[in-house]
Amino acid sequence: MSTISKDSLKASLLQLECHFTWNLRKEDVGLEALEETILDHIKFVKECNITDYNILSYVCYLKNSNEEGLRNLQKAEEAIQKHHPDEIARRSLVTWGNYAWIYYHMQRYEEAQTYVSKVENSCKMLSSTAHGKIQLPEVYAVQGWALLRFGRKNYEKAMDCFANALKSEPDNPDFNAGYAIAMFRLDSFTERGCESMGPCLEALKRAVELNPNNTTLLALLALHLQRLKQGNEGERYIEEGLQKTPDFPVFLRYAASFYRKRGEVGKAVKILKKALALTPNSVIVHHQLGLCYKFKIIQLKKARYPPQEEVNNLLELAIFHLKTVIHKKPVFFCAYGDLGNVYALGKRYEEAEEIFQEVLQRNDVFWSDKQEICFSYANFQRFDMKSESKAIKYYIEGLKIENNSYRRKQCSEAVEKLLNQKISSGLGDATDFGTFGLVHKLNGKKQEAIECYEKAIALDPSNEEYLNALAELQLSISS
Repeated sequence: MSTISKDSLKASLLQLECHFTWNLRKEDVGLEALEETILDHIKFVKECNITDYNILSYVCYLKNSNEEGLRNLQKAEEAIQKHHPDEIARRSLVTWGNYAWIYYHMQRYEEAQTYVSKVENSCKMLSSTAHGKIQLPEVYAVQGWALLRFGRKNYEKAMDCFANALKSEPDNPDFNAGYAIAMFRLDSFTERGCESMGPCLEALKRAVELNPNNTTLLALLALHLQRLKQGNEGERYIEEGLQKTPDFPVFLRYAASFYRKRGEVGKAVKILKKALALTPNSVIVHHQLGLCYKFKIIQLKKARYPPQEEVNNLLELAIFHLKTVIHKKPVFFCAYGDLGNVYALGKRYEEAEEIFQEVLQRNDVFWSDKQEICFSYANFQRFDMKSESKAIKYYIEGLKIENNSYRRKQCSEAVEKLLNQKISSGLGDATDFGTFGLVHKLNGKKQEAIECYEKAIALDPSNEEYLNALAELQLSISS
């Protein structure tokens, strides 16, 4: 193929709506864990798996297994022919786009061009717009499911995709399910008041109504009700799901999460062991088990004479499961903090420090995980290493991440408590007042920040950092 036509092929490929043009980055997921998740989903969800096979083909490409990628696209085509025989062109646009890209990467340019042409011709037939850009609700939905698979950075975009799909088909069960799941996940790591959780509740109820046999949605509805302090109503949905799909691992791990959060850890562990037997490589199941054992250790250590042998056994179990998570999915960042906490519970402080430093030094950590880890590490320094100065430093690191979240609020409360204790005991110096000024500034309390900086300057008159911060705050108030 000549350079000119190869360039025009690349330009056409970039116009396609498929996994290769949706900015799905392997850095945001653990490829091995993602592949296992999708294979488990195909195994346990017997209905149409077109979406799963397409994502799997893209994962194969990311792993340099293009031939395997093509085999998965063939399976997607077979599923389209079986489930949508009257809408083959409409349902195949993404699959054909993926074919084109994989053939292009295999340097099989003629075959790539054949699939580009199939997409372009189908788009002309289905819509007035050409060049593979077509606003079909099915395409939006496939993109939404792909974004959900590729990490939390993409959840908001996923929700927008499902919202766009719903504009055309507001009663479509699949689109409603995707929209509700995306909204639930967004709510999971953003601190919102109960009044702003209403839309998520409505979306989940609507999705359950349209997908009565989807127990994943039942479980998410139960967990959301639990967040809203309506756990008893939520448990009804969990029990219903256990009746309907007692061997569906995705439901089981959500059910376990529900019981763990309720404090019924023994029940959660029993459910998770069942899920682990069905999906032995699931990082989510391993993580949940690690959290359960950590909870049990904390409970046992509250006793006056903790049963040391039992504590040691639980420590080993928690460490095993959390290490498995990190090994299988190195970007499962909150698991590093959980492992650090478990090491600290076992007074294995060097190992705790090592695992915390490993994750603190990474620059690809998502903001909510970063906040979580800063808070955990600050607590480790405060309670285990008895270093208030390091604790204050890392509470502030968590506070600097300005997204409104429960962890940010906890960082703020913890650092304010430490500084207040020092100042009220008469031990407060210029650094403490300056630090308190920064805390108030980060919390948007400008007047309180000014007062703290003035006290800091009174104790350290030539400190440029305090003088500049004070001047900046006074200017922002007067302007």
